[in-house]
Parts: sequence; structure tokens; C-alpha cells
Amino acid sequence: MPATTTDYQLAFDLAPVGLAISRHRAMVDCNQVLCEMFGASREQLVGQSFRLLYPSADEYERIGERLVPILNAKGHYADDRLMKRVDGRFKDQLFWCHVTGRALDRDDPHAAGIWSFEDLSAHRPFKADLTAREREVAALVLEGLTAKEIGKVLGISPRTVEIYRARLLRKYQAGNSVELVQKLAGI
Repeated sequence: MPATTTDYQLAFDLAPVGLAISRHRAMVDCNQVLCEMFGASREQLVGQSFRLLYPSADEYERIGERLVPILNAKGHYADDRLMKRVDGRFKDQLFWCHVTGRALDRDDPHAAGIWSFEDLSAHRPFKADLTAREREVAALVLEGLTAKEIGKVLGISPRTVEIYRARLLRKYQAGNSVELVQKLAGI
């Protein structure tokens, strides 16, 4: 191969973040960083649904539904969310992960995509035992959304969001929302 030819497989394999190629929310290919991040071998991940990496089936479904209109409109999506390690000594351990994706077809965003995963646990450790909905609210609080905005994203009332935020304040022993964000962010 000439020196001027770009080796895309090598770039994919050696990227400093976890990468996956998807078709209908299943992993078609992934790199070694993704395998290490989730504590699994390539053989354990390729061909599997991304559901394997989520703390619960509900979160997998809700996030999948939430990102469709965004991928339809923009073609890309990004958020911070809690994910789950698959195997090894940290099996089922939850950790904060920055996920970014691009749909190859905006009209059918789950048909095919490219996704990157960055483990945030080094500077944002996960400390509390949270329900699936509390994890979703926590991720959106970290994005700086108001109760009204969070309610709209999750399809619940702003008052219900406030109840979840109050639970998060208690679980993280935070005196106010600013302190909660700092504790969630690991500051």
C-alpha cells in the first residue's frame, strides 16, 4: 500500500476513543478501546444489541426513542449517560460515558450509524444507587436543562422532574442544584 493511502481500518482500530459501527442498534464492528471500556471481547460485542451496554432495557428504549428526532433533524447526537460494563471484574458496574453518534441516513437513523464512546469515570465517578429515571434526570441536569426542558425531553411533567431532582439532591447529599451538578460532574 502506498504511503499516501489512508488506512481507515488502522485509524478505526487505534482511535483514542471507543468506536462502533451500528445497524439497527446492533454492533457491526467495534474497536479495542470500546472492548476495554466495557470489559468485553470483540466477539462478545459484535453482532449484539447496544442494549447489552445499558443499565436497563427501559433506558435503552427511551434513549433510542429520544435520539430519533434529533438524528432526523441534525444527523448527529451527543450526550453523557450512564452505561454498564459487560464482563470481567467490573461486570455490571455503571460509569459515566460521553456518547456521540452520526446517522448515515437521517430518514432512518437506526438503520446505520457511527458511534463514539468516551469513558468519563476518571473525572466523574458514579457514586449513588439511582433508578433508571433518576439516571436520565441526572444526565439532563448535567446538561444544564431546566425542569421544564427535562420534562419535555422525557415526556413527564416538570413537577415530576422536581421530585426526581429532590431525590438526587438527597442521594448526593447536595444542598442545592449547583452543588448537585458539581457532585454529579465529580468536581
